[in-house]
Amino acid sequence: MDTEAFWRVLDVAKAGDKPLADAVADHLSTISPKEILAFEYQFSRLRDAVYRWDVWAAAYLIASGCSDDRFSDFTAGVVALGREWYEQVASHPDMLAEHPAVRTAAADDDQDAIFDEAFNFVSSTAYERLTGDRDHFWEAWDTYIADRSSSTDDASDMGESFDFDDAQQMRQRLPRLTALYLSAQPGNLTQYGQD
Repeated sequence: MDTEAFWRVLDVAKAGDKPLADAVADHLSTISPKEILAFEYQFSRLRDAVYRWDVWAAAYLIASGCSDDRFSDFTAGVVALGREWYEQVASHPDMLAEHPAVRTAAADDDQDAIFDEAFNFVSSTAYERLTGDRDHFWEAWDTYIADRSSSTDDASDMGESFDFDDAQQMRQRLPRLTALYLSAQPGNLTQYGQD
């Protein structure tokens, strides 16, 4: 499964009525274990590509803070948005200020927009459905990834690190998201250097 096939799986799943993680797991459980591993490989590569400080800052704004584990859920959610939004976020995370779910979440003080923990586990869920053994997925994954590892698959550069609590840096790097979240959540103004 290449990247194009990966996005096609998401497009088909989004066309149905089920939650995305369930719909994707349903589809994956009808293909071979090797294809499920190939899907996970593409998913991992896409998530790794947005594992960057600027994307983390966007997650930090949306959730009023963001741990390592929560950032993993956020990067999964960015992939789950689909190709068009994924590419926009990968190019410029501040584009999330235009996403309808983010705009609604800002107005409602909902800190879970984009975060999608369930999507992290679609491959292992499908593998378990197909084989009856969830633990075997992780063993098979370790073998699969070991066969494909190279210096080009190493974690990418996260970009320049910066202080997410520094109002000036956040406004400079993510002006639309910062404006959206500061105006929507006045209680957070102190956190970003406003009184």
